Amino acid sequence: MSTNFCSDNSREAGEDIIGTATNNQTYVLVECPPPWNSDAFSSKWVPDNLRLLMEEAKTAKLPIKFQLIANDLTHKVKSTTLLIYHQEKGEGKGYLKREFKLENIEQAAATIKKWLWRKNLKYEIDATTTRDILVCTHGSHDKCCARYGNPFYFHANNIISSLGLDNVRIWKSSHFGGHRFAPTMIDLPQGRYYGNLDQESFKSILTHTGDIECFKDIYRGWGILPKSIQIVERELILRYGWDWFNYKAAGRIIDQSLDKSSILAELTFEKPDGSVYVYQAKLVKDNSKTQTFKTSCNAKHETVLVRYTVANMWLASRELVKVAS
Repeated sequence: MSTNFCSDNSREAGEDIIGTATNNQTYVLVECPPPWNSDAFSSKWVPDNLRLLMEEAKTAKLPIKFQLIANDLTHKVKSTTLLIYHQEKGEGKGYLKREFKLENIEQAAATIKKWLWRKNLKYEIDATTTRDILVCTHGSHDKCCARYGNPFYFHANNIISSLGLDNVRIWKSSHFGGHRFAPTMIDLPQGRYYGNLDQESFKSILTHTGDIECFKDIYRGWGILPKSIQIVERELILRYGWDWFNYKAAGRIIDQSLDKSSILAELTFEKPDGSVYVYQAKLVKDNSKTQTFKTSCNAKHETVLVRYTVANMWLASRELVKVAS
């Protein structure tokens, strides 16, 4: 039975959430106190120069995803955190981070421009090996993110404290897609997306322990891979377990039928010992998983959501590239 909450509808329909991670080359995360408007960058505390820069980047079709972030201290601190996560070509493990401690949010636009122009940057601080976890709590954009995102953020904060994880920061974030999977999050610097989370699965993601089978329900995909390759990656995560998170990976579509009902995909990964594996997989459109419903609480129309299944997967090649000196 349909409810007013898109995430309830998605769960009741048993929607498979894999292949819904967005592929962004760069994330620009600007600390800004809530409340945020539905269009986050038109919010009260966002300065005109930042709004203008975002519009310019959009017009120039730069592959940058701008997000507002905040935590429980954002209202009180006398500085503004700016994080830039950028995916280097051929890196295969996620994103490289630059971090800046600005005197105020008005300095964000000039700092981002200088980064784009590869100029020397003021206010930069050492980007430690911190993990930044973004939880969508953007209730003015979609009410599911308030209903499910806010309580999840609260519990997640407590879990991080209770585990004593000093290298993990958690942020409330403006909308980044997939609110019907609320609570939904991005784990940076990896750039992996998750949804339908609870406290137990969050603990597993944090510590890389526990039952890897939970990835069947909570994993949206790895943002550095094309969406169809994300489906193949999930199969390999279930096969290789938590070790997978130490591997570098890249994927490509080799071939697909004209109607896209079948896809031949390839995923290459490298283990820390230098051995390289190439898997190929045939993906077929799965009519039993392909459904039609509203993808957000505010959607006027229903959308057909095509889903694929891995019909066949095989190890195409394996070699040891690195030679010990």
